[in-house]
Amino acid sequence: MHFKVLVTQVGAVLVENQSMVVTAESCTGGMIAEALTSVGGSTAWFDRAYITYSYESKREMLGVNKLTIQKKGAVSQACVEEMALGALQQSHAKVSVACSGIAGPTGGTLDKPVGTVWLAWAIQGQSAVVSKAFLFSGDREAVREQTTEAALKGILKLLES
Repeated sequence: MHFKVLVTQVGAVLVENQSMVVTAESCTGGMIAEALTSVGGSTAWFDRAYITYSYESKREMLGVNKLTIQKKGAVSQACVEEMALGALQQSHAKVSVACSGIAGPTGGTLDKPVGTVWLAWAIQGQSAVVSKAFLFSGDREAVREQTTEAALKGILKLLES
């Protein structure tokens, strides 16, 4: 992976803010956590990761409401926001990032084509969750890498604002 510079920046901002981060990942399957732990010293600012690929794991590990998944789907703003908040509640982190999407090559629909990814970021004690939809291009690996990069950049933006 080519995220070393970005991860180093994220780590520095987390240390500056006396914060640890937790990830709640679906379509990336742990790639965000892997990137975050790829640099030495990450134990100072990385708490844990949840890889919640199935609907059940999103509900059981992060407290995502069953109705959210039934009505909005796992690839939705509501779902990733609940994932981000649940990750904070189930960790010692002050910052969370969550993602859910369709990495492909199959699984896309007209409403949610392959490459559709929702990301959400939250800070402990702040009611507002920041979330954003993306439509990434390329193969499965490219979608996962673009999601990871957007997740990391989102942490920086969140903490620098």
